[in-house]
Amino acid sequence: MSNGPWTDEENDLIVADYFAMLAIDISARRYSKAEHRRALLPLLNDRSEGAVEFKHQNISAVLKGLGEDWIPGYKPAFNFQMTLVDAVARWLALNPAWLGRQPGLRPAGGMREAAQIWIGPPPTLSNQPPPQELDQMLHIARKFDVAGRDERNRALGRAGEERVLAHERAALRTAGRDDLARKVRWVSEEDGDGAGYDIASFAPDGLPRLIEVKTTNGWERTPFHITRNELAVADERRSEWRMFRLWNFSREPKAFELHPPLDAHVSLTATTFQASFH
Repeated sequence: MSNGPWTDEENDLIVADYFAMLAIDISARRYSKAEHRRALLPLLNDRSEGAVEFKHQNISAVLKGLGEDWIPGYKPAFNFQMTLVDAVARWLALNPAWLGRQPGLRPAGGMREAAQIWIGPPPTLSNQPPPQELDQMLHIARKFDVAGRDERNRALGRAGEERVLAHERAALRTAGRDDLARKVRWVSEEDGDGAGYDIASFAPDGLPRLIEVKTTNGWERTPFHITRNELAVADERRSEWRMFRLWNFSREPKAFELHPPLDAHVSLTATTFQASFH
């Protein structure tokens, strides 16, 4: 069996086949990984089934770094070559509709009847991946500007805000505060951007919750963009402002909340600068 580096042609073939399986997996239809593997093997340079399986796990890791869905049956395996990242990027460039597909899962009863979102603890030093794994994924995220991609995806952002709006209303109703649930406002939709938060909600005791929603289809550590205005409002209204980070959105939305000051939780890096004349 071949033990040499995978060629670009081989990488393109296995990446295309992986995305074919992933599309079926996301749609919850049945398929056979073994059948896909058997059809792929004759097209490769004398690779073993084990090598193909491990490469599938490498592709899962690349997609995780890109803040994208991956096939749950192929657990991400790291220490992959950047040529594989390039192959995934080539496939995405040739298939732009993949990143533009309709995000999120709507319950049959509509958003008004959506269940509350599972909210867990935010990422911390104690639960971060091994350094080499984390470095490799963050390198991919920076190289392909994953945060910028999510920020520009207006359909994703809007769907995330709508989902959090339903969550807030459901949480208040569960707490017996129908009166407050009726007052929750989708500020960014009704008034436009600029308030420094997307949703004006309440805690069950009636205290305001000013919620800025950041949504990704990726994992919980996918980088995100935040504006100067959002940071300013977070600082001015620390007791009320919350960042609601929605992740794994296209599969099973999960979330965590961050409270100001944000630099206690994340590293803030300037990515653009305002230029003024002397």
